Amino acid sequence: MARTRLTTFSKLLLVLLAVTLLFFAFQYFRTGSFNIFDNNNSNNNNNNDSNNTETNDSRWNTNKKKDDNTIRIGVVTWGGYAAGQYFNEGFQANTNSRFYKDYGFKVEFEILDDFVASRKAFENDQVNLLWATIDAFPTEAAQLRGEPQIVFQADWSRGGDAVVVRRGINRVSDLKGKKIAVAELTPSHTFLLWLLKAGDLTEKDVELEIFSNAIDAAQAFKSRQVDAAVVWSPDDEACIDAVPGSRVLENTKSASHIIADVFMAKKDWIRDNKTKLEQLYEGWMKGAAELNDSNPGKREVARKKAAKILANNFEGFSEADTYAAIENVRLCTHGDNMNFFGLNSDYKNVTGEKLYTEMANEYRKLGYIKENPPSWRLIAESGVVRSAKLGGGAHAEEAQKKFIKVTKDEGKKKDAIATKRLSIVFASGSSKLDENAKNIIDIGFVDIAKAFSNSMIRIEGNTDNVGNKGSNINLSVKRANAVADYLEKTHGMPRDRFILIGNGPDKPVPGCESNQNEACRSKNRRTDFELVK
Repeated sequence: MARTRLTTFSKLLLVLLAVTLLFFAFQYFRTGSFNIFDNNNSNNNNNNDSNNTETNDSRWNTNKKKDDNTIRIGVVTWGGYAAGQYFNEGFQANTNSRFYKDYGFKVEFEILDDFVASRKAFENDQVNLLWATIDAFPTEAAQLRGEPQIVFQADWSRGGDAVVVRRGINRVSDLKGKKIAVAELTPSHTFLLWLLKAGDLTEKDVELEIFSNAIDAAQAFKSRQVDAAVVWSPDDEACIDAVPGSRVLENTKSASHIIADVFMAKKDWIRDNKTKLEQLYEGWMKGAAELNDSNPGKREVARKKAAKILANNFEGFSEADTYAAIENVRLCTHGDNMNFFGLNSDYKNVTGEKLYTEMANEYRKLGYIKENPPSWRLIAESGVVRSAKLGGGAHAEEAQKKFIKVTKDEGKKKDAIATKRLSIVFASGSSKLDENAKNIIDIGFVDIAKAFSNSMIRIEGNTDNVGNKGSNINLSVKRANAVADYLEKTHGMPRDRFILIGNGPDKPVPGCESNQNEACRSKNRRTDFELVK
C-alpha cells in the first residue's frame, strides 16, 4: 500500500495549527477563557461599572470619597452669598481660596436653582450646607431628613424681591380682586402675604395665580395674564420694560426684614465638623466685612471683584447685573447674626425666631402646613455664631436707618403704600394709652412696622364729630403723639421715622361720614397707620 506524501503547503498548515493550539492552551491557562479579548473586556466592564456607579451615586459622593477636606455648599443664582464666594476666590474648590490658606480646607459652591433638586442633593449628602430662607423654612422643616439646623444668616433681601403692578394700581388696597402671579411657598409668597397684611387685605381678597418659580410669574405679567406679580431682580426691570405704564409697587428695600437667607446643615454633619464650620463662618464674616467696608473706595473695589466672580458663574448675567444683585441685599455681618439668633439683648427688631414663628403660624392658618413645624429651638444652631471671636466696627450690626424729618404739610402729601386701620379706644377727652390699647398696637401693627423698617410711618389720629371740632383736632394730634411715644420707647423705633397727623373728625371711614350711630362713631375714633415712601 503506497504511503501518502504531504505537500509543502500541507506541512505549513500543520505547523500553523500546532502553534495556534499552543497559544489557546496558554490563554486558557492564564485567564480561564479561550477568548483572547477577555482581559480587555473585563477592564472595560470594570470601567463602565465604575462610571455607572459614579453617575448613580452622583458626582459629589464620588468626590467626597476622594476629598473629605472640601465643604460643598448649595446656592442659587442670588447676590446674597457673595461674601463666601468672594472669600473663596471663586465657586470652585481651589488652593488660592482664603479658606484654604487660612484654615486648610477647600470650599466649593454648586448652583442648584431647582428647588426640588437642591433638597434631594442635601438629603443625599451631595452638599453639606444648603441655602434656605427662614420665612419659608416652616413649610419644609418637618419633611427634610437629617434634622437640618440653621447655622448662620447670609443676608437680608433689600430690593431683590419686588411686586410689579400694571397701570392704575397705586397702593396695596388697589390689589383687591386683582390677579397676582406668585411662586407658592417661596420668599415671593411670604413677601406678598406681608404686603397684603400691611394693607388690611388677605389672600381671600385677591386672586392668586400660582407658579413654581418667580421667573414664570414674571413671564405671566409680561404677557399680561395677570395684574401683578411678585418677582426677583432683575426681572422687575424686565417686567416694567415689557408692560407700558407698569411700576414697582413695593420691594424689599423698604420691606427690609421679611426675606432672610440662611444656611442649613444636618445635625450629624455639624457635630462631626464643628471646627471647620466655625472657621467657615469666621471666613465668611470676614468677607462680608470687606464687602461692607465703611470706606467707599475699598468697598467698591471689593464689590467689583465679587461681582466678577458671580458673573463668571451666573449664566447670562453681566458684571453690572451681579454688582446690582449684591447692592440689592444686606450682606450680614457677625453683629447681624448675633441679632438674628437673639444673642443681643438690646436688639428690638426682627429676629430669626420671630420671623420663623410668625410665618409658621401664617402658613398653618392658610392651610399650607398640616402639622406643626418643629420649634425654633429644635432647628436653630447658634453655636458657630456664639463661639466666633469677631469684634470691632467691621463686624458690627447694621446701623438703624436714619430718616429725614419732614414737615406736617410734606408728610400729608407723601404717597401711602399701605394703610392699616386700628380702633384704639381712648377715654373721653384723653390721649393716654391704656394697656388694652397698647396690646392692640402690638398685635395689629408692630410686626408690620418692624418688617417694613425702612419705610416711614404716618400715624393719623381721628375722632368722631361729637364736641368742638378744634378741640377734636388737637386731641387727635395728642393721640397720634401718644402712639409714637409708645413705639419709640417700647419698641425702639426712631422718632424721626414718624409723620404725625391729627385729622379730628375730617376723615371719617366710608359709609360713616355723618357719624349717624354709635357703631360709626366708634369706627371713626381710630388710628390709621400708613407706610409711606
